[in-house]
Amino acid sequence: MEKLRTHIRHISPINDEEFEEIKTHFTVKKVRKGQYLLSEGDEVKHEYFVLSGIYKVFYIDGQEKEYILQFAQENWWMSDYPSFFKQKDATMYIECLVEGEVLCLTLQNREKLSTTFHKMEHFFRVKLTNGYVALQLRIKLLLSGTPQQRYEEFARLYPNLMQQIPKKLIAEFLGVSRETLSRLYQ
Repeated sequence: MEKLRTHIRHISPINDEEFEEIKTHFTVKKVRKGQYLLSEGDEVKHEYFVLSGIYKVFYIDGQEKEYILQFAQENWWMSDYPSFFKQKDATMYIECLVEGEVLCLTLQNREKLSTTFHKMEHFFRVKLTNGYVALQLRIKLLLSGTPQQRYEEFARLYPNLMQQIPKKLIAEFLGVSRETLSRLYQ
């Protein structure tokens, strides 16, 4: 829970007493490599704060093609957010690539935290704003960036993943072939 406290304090100063109450709204879950936290059609009960491990957030289209939206690692948040906030069934998957641990937060507890602690409402607003900005930049890069630019941005955002996950997944995330990634990676 110390990682969560530090993470929150980077945005919203909270004291120890406040954190003692805040942490009661989270549950801890250990996750094995290959385990799915979420599959298409599931009820989306949580958003997750990554304590450890590496996770892949993706969807599969009608032709069974997989599209990776995000890799999540320590101190990142993840969920199928459209389904989480709208309380609809999942359209995405979350798979654990490297064994780890996450904190689970329900929408109801998120709302309670935001209502009870203005500091948490501010924290969640800043996190959502930053996530939205990152999403728009990723879309812009996918639409108009060169493979080299996409690779450089990936290396900046995920410097430790290059050695930890298969190159096939990195290529998929970047929207390039495995061969193109090999040329960029040299």
